[in-house]
Amino acid sequence: MPDQLLTRQRTVKIVATYFTLLAITVVMLFPLLWLVSTAFKSPTEQVFISPENLGEFFGQLIPQSPTLGNLQTVWQTYPFGRYLLNSVIVASLTVSLNLLFCSLAAYPLARLSFRGRDTIFALIVSTIMIPFQIVMIPLYVLTVQLGLRNSYLGIIFPAIASAFGIFLLRQAFQGVPKELEEAARMDGCSELGLWWHVMIPSVRPALVTLAIFVFIGAWSDFLWPLIVVDRPEFYTLPLGVANLASTFSLDWRLIAAGSVIAIAPILTLFTFVQRYIIPSEASSGVKG
Repeated sequence: MPDQLLTRQRTVKIVATYFTLLAITVVMLFPLLWLVSTAFKSPTEQVFISPENLGEFFGQLIPQSPTLGNLQTVWQTYPFGRYLLNSVIVASLTVSLNLLFCSLAAYPLARLSFRGRDTIFALIVSTIMIPFQIVMIPLYVLTVQLGLRNSYLGIIFPAIASAFGIFLLRQAFQGVPKELEEAARMDGCSELGLWWHVMIPSVRPALVTLAIFVFIGAWSDFLWPLIVVDRPEFYTLPLGVANLASTFSLDWRLIAAGSVIAIAPILTLFTFVQRYIIPSEASSGVKG
């Protein structure tokens, strides 16, 4: 009898846990579902959903007459192809420079011994607490003085390295077995060769994780491109979507269509690279 009671309590607990997780998932995904639904709705369908009737509330999420007209209108009326290309260039350069500079900075902080190493690392990590709005004006002045306004380099200038990236890669480098490092040194590998041939392959999951975070941040960044760019040929997708509100007088179908175009690459990227985030047993390079 006690065993049956424990089994029943365990079952109730599992059901309650899954129900809670399902409810949280629905709440988190509802804005995305509404956005996609609105992007494919015809002009005769209702955009805003009334929750008075629960059946109609969820039923209206599914477009009755799905159409690609909203996507076509946005793509043809606005140069979204150019915006997409700009976002790809900016995000790709930002990711590449972040991985390069953060890994070069993290390697000596993790594997080399020198005076003041911990102090330097503490100062770098402490900059995470500084809001971007505080350094925004000095960065803008410096960008203008360097002649980087209205350029790709000007957009990526504040994000070519990050304290979070240095922290993440330093922790990953510290987890690499010393046996790999000692074997490479015995083979005559230099510090740069050790960084490239041993450390970088060993921390691939951390690099992919950092790349995803940086890509999403660069892809969705709105404030800095808005400040440093005023020529439409350098607009990124967030700026292009923001302009839709004034162009189409708050036509939510077209704004949603532009937003779908902007988030589709992010979802596609995450779908293909998520398997690299979880480290495998062989990632350490040392057999048991």
